[in-house]
Amino acid sequence: MTPEAIVRVKGLVKDFRPGLGRRKTRVLHGIDFEVREGEIFGFIGPNGAGKTTTLKVLMGLIHATAGEAEVLGHPVRDTAYRAHIGYAPESPYFYDFLTGREILDFYARLTAVPNASRAARVAEVLEQVGLTHAADTRLRTYSKGMLQRVGIAQAVVHDPSVVFLDEPMSGLDPVGRKEIRDLIVALNQAGKTIMMNTHILSDVEMICDRVAIIVEGRIAYQGAIDGFDEAGDKIFDVTLASLAPDFVEEAATRFGAEPTGRGDRVTFSVAEKHVGELVESALRRGGQVLEVLGRRADLETLFLSAVNDRPESDTRTEEGAA
Repeated sequence: MTPEAIVRVKGLVKDFRPGLGRRKTRVLHGIDFEVREGEIFGFIGPNGAGKTTTLKVLMGLIHATAGEAEVLGHPVRDTAYRAHIGYAPESPYFYDFLTGREILDFYARLTAVPNASRAARVAEVLEQVGLTHAADTRLRTYSKGMLQRVGIAQAVVHDPSVVFLDEPMSGLDPVGRKEIRDLIVALNQAGKTIMMNTHILSDVEMICDRVAIIVEGRIAYQGAIDGFDEAGDKIFDVTLASLAPDFVEEAATRFGAEPTGRGDRVTFSVAEKHVGELVESALRRGGQVLEVLGRRADLETLFLSAVNDRPESDTRTEEGAA
């Protein structure tokens, strides 16, 4: 059974007017997507594609020009759902003269965590994000990665059902990114649904269940991480040996194959529809076929394809419909 969608966006349009007397600029062009209960959902796109604008609409921070957006069954113009969501902005600002414990106590008060359990809840969240050792240290001494963890901690201190993260790995080194990835996975395993804006594709591939790619304010692809193979032509790596001297150049031209390797062993990356012809041609010329392997499409390939192809003419979804 498919999990229930707890974030729904349908036909969402957002226009901005850059100044008095200036024409409106359309940032979101009628986008549709949904986030299902219990998943980590990656919302990815180039800078300026409309990711943060979409998130701000879902937070109720700005209003859409047209279309619908719901969170936990509530239209985003309502306020009832906000007690059950958490939000960590890309570059959170904190009063740096406070300690980690003090800032989380402040946010716990803002989000109406009961007085009787507030201190215990703050300690629990500090442990959850790996900051117990620095709980009573002032934030001005925290590293970038530690501040990102504080940002996530304040988003979950009131134990929300859904957590929205805007570029949670931005500006972090590899160690910091891994720590944040592990934290996101742990939160998800604890039962939280997570929607994450980012442009760091490797992190998305590692932890997300499904993604939506937004390009120039339009959804270019929406689907499961393991569904990339259905998004376009499958690529095969065909390894050949004992080739005629002119065969490599001929195959590259005729089949659009990308050769790698040297000497007697060459691997061609070629679309599935050309595999049979390439193999047959090599055998006919006295070559040997050593290996034929299908290559799993990766997120980078899909992302670049979405960016390079105009979304207006090629908007794809998990079900293959525009």
